[in-house]
Amino acid sequence: MRTTQRFAFSAVAAVMLLGLGGCAGMSAQDKNTAVGAGVGAVGGAVLTGGSAVGTVGGAAVGGIIGHEVSKP
Repeated sequence: MRTTQRFAFSAVAAVMLLGLGGCAGMSAQDKNTAVGAGVGAVGGAVLTGGSAVGTVGGAAVGGIIGHEVSKP
């Protein structure tokens, strides 16, 4: 794995862990949105070689999917 990819993956993982620590008062739908955004960001970063646009795009798509999956 290239250094840029490793850094992007580590940064996204750290942000996910810190962000999930604040999920105690969130609804199930909010939690699923956050998890979806985190997974999408990691996926976008990996697929685009650590590109910022790919990471942000993956986070957006993942967040939308996570939000829609848990709709009542």
